[in-house]
Amino acid sequence: MVEATPQPDRVSEMLNAWSAGDRDVAEEFMPLVYDELRRQARRFLRKERANHTLASTALVHEAYIRLVDQHDVTWQNRAHFFGIASEMMRRILVNYAVQAKRQKRGGEIQWVTLDDGIPAVDPAENVDLICLDEALTRLETLDPRQARVVELRYFGGLSIEETAEVLEISPATVKREWNMARAWLRADLDPTHEP
Repeated sequence: MVEATPQPDRVSEMLNAWSAGDRDVAEEFMPLVYDELRRQARRFLRKERANHTLASTALVHEAYIRLVDQHDVTWQNRAHFFGIASEMMRRILVNYAVQAKRQKRGGEIQWVTLDDGIPAVDPAENVDLICLDEALTRLETLDPRQARVVELRYFGGLSIEETAEVLEISPATVKREWNMARAWLRADLDPTHEP
């Protein structure tokens, strides 16, 4: 029997208890958010190369271990939790890509697309995951909010509305920032573009 999705209020209560120092709540919390974390991990991995060896379950477990180790986070709400989870998954995948690239015989480049989860057919539209992470770090120095929007939308798979909730801005602002950030990233990642 499939368990119903937990009420956002229950998740928020548990996050508040966790923030207040109740470490035991993490064990009760995981089953409530596991399915959503797996969906998030599958969205991440859909953008990876077809023969990626990291499974969504492994990505969820590694991200969750890192989340449980967070001691200085005051969880605001469910959207905040999933926003942080998406950041953890991004870091794990980037680290994985860096390690794969360093393999003795050279790792494969991991291509991703800047569109909303739509795989690009033309390789020229694809971007190396490591290069994207580096460009996102550059964008963060110029506009931290745009970088965060990209992280939540692209890496976290959050909707416009969910991203707005995490960042406490309007959905219209998220759309505007998302479009501007994607344009900046495309220009930054274009080898023919001159600054």
